[in-house]
Amino acid sequence: MRIGELAARTGVSVRALRYYEEKELLAADRSTGGQRTYPGHAVDRVLLIQRLYAAGLSSRSILDLLPCVYSGTATPDTLARLVAERDRIDQRARELAQTRERLDSVIGSVRAQLDGAGRPAECEPVGA
Repeated sequence: MRIGELAARTGVSVRALRYYEEKELLAADRSTGGQRTYPGHAVDRVLLIQRLYAAGLSSRSILDLLPCVYSGTATPDTLARLVAERDRIDQRARELAQTRERLDSVIGSVRAQLDGAGRPAECEPVGA
């Protein structure tokens, strides 16, 4: 498939696909006219790359981890990196949950003020 079709099927911009290729995360063949062509399994690879980026992994980390995902080739270092990335994501999830709880508290305060007074509420200071 050509780059535009891969972009459409994955929801990833053509520019991002070119970036993935530049970072060696994705490989393309070239037609005789010089156009990029991708195999069908490139869709799954791009979607995985997107999930890994969304989880906060760098392109270098993704590049190091992709062989393990696709070929089953792993080393003790690969395992250590995967565990460290998972632990980092877990920590971030805990921090986000705390932030959400704080936001819920502020929302509750604002609702209570609006319901009780019928006037604009004063927001609780962020650091409180």
